[in-house]
Amino acid sequence: MTMSRNSFDRPSSVCVLLLTGDTPLRDWALGPTLEQFGFDVVKAGCVMEMYEVFEKRLPDIVLLDISLPDSNGFAVARKLRTERIDVGIVMVSRPLKRADLVRGLREGADACLSKSVDDDVLVATLYSVARRLRSAAPAAVATWSLSSDGWLLLSPAGAGVKLNEMERQFLGILMRKPYEIVLRDSIIATLMDGVIEFKPHQFDSIIQRLRRKVILSLGEPLPLDVVRGAGYVLAI
Repeated sequence: MTMSRNSFDRPSSVCVLLLTGDTPLRDWALGPTLEQFGFDVVKAGCVMEMYEVFEKRLPDIVLLDISLPDSNGFAVARKLRTERIDVGIVMVSRPLKRADLVRGLREGADACLSKSVDDDVLVATLYSVARRLRSAAPAAVATWSLSSDGWLLLSPAGAGVKLNEMERQFLGILMRKPYEIVLRDSIIATLMDGVIEFKPHQFDSIIQRLRRKVILSLGEPLPLDVVRGAGYVLAI
């Protein structure tokens, strides 16, 4: 079964199929949030309903719960990739365990997030996946990056914001392992080994200031997800 995704030119034309048996999450949380940000949302409570949607319209992205009433997210991701159904796949779970993240990506997901993910991180991740799908040439896909000297954070649109030493080192660590959980303790240990002075209790405020700086300067949120009790994932 081979299918092609719908083309789109604007974020508002991105169709997301929200697949989860968790009714409150689907109808009262994620669904309204995505619609508020301009996504065209289609809902399904089980795999059978997903395929019924496919008969009428192929979404751009399937936002997929790892826990499903008639299957599991890993099996669905694997089946979609085997059938060559051309959609983006973003998996969600509560909690998001490291093993689930690794397995989800191996089964074909483009990204894996916690159900408690910040709205701006969720939206940024979906837009990032949508941009990659839109691009016919993989090498031409625009992503978040650092300038050659590391002092500028560049958005997919090409805009840049100047970083301080702490922000430069922090983002450099995460960008070496995109879509992977980088442990908080590991990041702190690396920063403390550098030439800059750093106190671990300042870490949360540093990240909050970085998020605020990025969205105010570049007009879009940094796709940085906090995995509670573990570390951080940068979905670039």
